[in-house]
Amino acid sequence: MNLFNRVVPSRRQAPPVPPQRPAGAPASPTAVLPDPDLVNLTGEWVVDPAHSRIGFSVRHAMVTTVRGCFLEYESRLYFDARNPARSRADLTLFTSSVDTGVEQRDAHLVGRDFLDAAAYPRMRFTSTAVEQAGSDLYRMSGDLTIKGISRPVVLELTYIGHVTDPFGYERVGFDGTTTINRSDWGLTYNSRLAEGGAMVSEKVRLQLDIAAIRTAPGAG
Repeated sequence: MNLFNRVVPSRRQAPPVPPQRPAGAPASPTAVLPDPDLVNLTGEWVVDPAHSRIGFSVRHAMVTTVRGCFLEYESRLYFDARNPARSRADLTLFTSSVDTGVEQRDAHLVGRDFLDAAAYPRMRFTSTAVEQAGSDLYRMSGDLTIKGISRPVVLELTYIGHVTDPFGYERVGFDGTTTINRSDWGLTYNSRLAEGGAMVSEKVRLQLDIAAIRTAPGAG
């Protein structure tokens, strides 16, 4: 039961009967209402690096998938359960912290062929709009900046849950994903296989497994 948009009919007048929808006419879209259980989550949060992963995956040599993540980043999050459109996120990743588990590959990724960490030490996502698409689903639009190039992306965010841990910290979890074409951000390096395919796919899937902690009022 939704407690925020419930309409209480007048005692003196019966509620009006809604008009009948003509046969074959499309149904009106149903508004997504805020979950009462989420209202107490409204406020400022930061990503907990010890329990989060901000990563990516990309097809390699057309037959396997390479996965990696960024180990160092800064974040500022605001979640508004009553009005998700007022929610926002600002996430800065340090490009030199990329980690795929292979030292030689990581050195190539931070070099000029890809992220060029010496010239562009940070990449950033800043939200521009948020909409609730389902009871636990949100779409966050924003600008992703890599190598000085900013382009719009849309993150699909799924709300996982919230708890208070044994140390008294409030935690909330979200999973997010989007797919980008790396060439749009100047990551154009590639080599070709003998069979004619690309060694590294143009499509890169970004994956955010977020555990965020509520910040104290006035913190930061």
